Parts: sequence; structure tokens; C-alpha cells
Amino acid sequence: MRVCIYGAGAMGTSLGAALTKAGVPIELVSRNAAHVEALRTRGAVLSGAVQMTVPVTAMLPEEMVGKYDVIFLAIRQRGNREAAAFLLPFLKEDGALVSVQNGLPERALSEVFGEGRVYGCALSWGAERTAPGEIQMTGGGFRFALGAFGTGKKLAEITALLKKAGEVTVSDLQELRYAKLAINAAFSTLSVISGLTFGELAARHKKLVLGILREVFAVARAAGCKKLPLNGHDLFRVFAGPWAGALLPLAMKPYKNTRSGMLKDLEAGRHCDVDYVAGAAVDEGGRLGVETPLLESAVSLVHDIENGLAEIAPESLELL
Repeated sequence: MRVCIYGAGAMGTSLGAALTKAGVPIELVSRNAAHVEALRTRGAVLSGAVQMTVPVTAMLPEEMVGKYDVIFLAIRQRGNREAAAFLLPFLKEDGALVSVQNGLPERALSEVFGEGRVYGCALSWGAERTAPGEIQMTGGGFRFALGAFGTGKKLAEITALLKKAGEVTVSDLQELRYAKLAINAAFSTLSVISGLTFGELAARHKKLVLGILREVFAVARAAGCKKLPLNGHDLFRVFAGPWAGALLPLAMKPYKNTRSGMLKDLEAGRHCDVDYVAGAAVDEGGRLGVETPLLESAVSLVHDIENGLAEIAPESLELL
């Protein structure tokens, strides 16, 4: 089986290291030449919650040849249209495209690859690239929530592949996507605005976090989700009652030092993927007739930061 990870940034590299260490031959593809060279010479160096150095196969997109059975897509979503067109000739006719991105990317991807060839996978950990070839890990290890967009003929094979690296839960794709979307829409968006870690947000800004979580929950229910499974828990139940605020710091303990991956984009003067994360929940809310005023304000504030009209600072949360 030929497998590649297209978009070997922090999450893609850590996924590739986990699979390679588990004995899965895998090719890591990145447009970052310095990162590729570091991976080739030293391997993938993981530190933090997971510590290991793994020799990996890494390449630039122009070095890809032949066709793959499975392609994991791990780029920023704003590049999906271009990447999908590029990757289509590299995927076998009976191959699988597995998005490990946040948000709700599968519908658009299926328009290129076909509904029966697209899958979604939520990753349980957080990661940040600190230097070429070096990844700082947060979270509790390698766990995967996998679902199919359509027929899912390759679901068993992809499950078996991921099980070599960690624990796999196969779920309804929409429910697992909304579960991860709720966490990212709340914590990643507020982290971008404030610069704070997920742990700091859970401890100091519970009202804002719960407000965004519950708006996403309302959209998920309107979309037909009966539960939101994440790491063995149903988020509908966990954050529904009067103890939700007390549970937030406990739930975020494995990710207490995590900051949004979108921060690096803003700090580098680039636009981030907020429209494909929190913005995806806003769009779905509009389609389903669910109001999401807090989410809309948060997305708008991130755009203000992108355009130099607001600052990344804890005080910026007061604007919400």
C-alpha cells in the first residue's frame, strides 16, 4: 500500500512520524524546502507530550511520482481547491483521500475526488513546528476518530492502517466533525484573538468558551447530530449541565499549553483559516436557520486582527 501525507506541517509530520514508527511506509510531502531537508537529514524530532526521533521519507510536491492508495490531506483549508486538483492524478481509482483537517472540508473535496473516495479523520493531539523538522506535541498521545463521506469502501483498510499507530474510533463523520469543530471554534478562535493557551482560556474565560461551544452544539443538533463523540465522551452531555464551567479546565488539561496553530499565520502577516473553522459553523448555522452571534463576532474580530484593526491580546476578548 502506498501512502502519503500531503502537507507535512506540524500535524502532518507528527502523524507521519507515528505511522512510520509503527512500521507503515509513508511519504511526507511539504512545500517547505528547509523542513523537508531537515526531515531527510535528522528525521522527525518530536518533543513535549510525545518524545521521539523518527527517520522519515520526505519530499517536495514536485518530487511526487506514481499513484497512492491513501493520501492524507493536512494542509490549511484555504489551499484545498488547488491541492485537490494537483493530487487527483496521484490517487488511484480505488484510492482514498483522508482529510485530517479541522472544520467541514469533506463535501467540497468530494466534488473533486467523488463522494465514495473521501474520508475524514479527527486527530486527538496538538502540535506546533518550532524549527525545521522539529515538532512540539501536546495532548495525550495518538488517537484517531474516523468516518466516511459516502460509501466508505476503504474504511476498514484505513482503520487498520491507523490502528498500527494508535487508538481508532469509527464514528458517524458528521458527528465526529462537529465534535472537533466545537472545540476548535471555541479554543482556537479565542486563542488567536487573545494569544492565550487553551488552559488559560478554560480557566479564565469560561463564559466565552461555553458560549461558543453551545452555539456550535445548536448548529450540530440542527444538522441532525445525536451525539458529539470526542475521546470517549459525548460533548452534548459533558458541557450541558451546571458543572460545565468546572469541567472545562479538566477537559483541557492535556492541551493546557496549546495555542492555536492559526497564530503563526497572523504573526507572520498571513491570513488564517478561521473562515474554515469557526466560519464553517457560522455558514452551516445560516444554512440551517440557527443564530450564531458570538461566533460571528469572534470571526469578525479575527479578521480585524488580520487587517491591523485589532491586536492579539487578552484584552481583545473584551470586545466580544
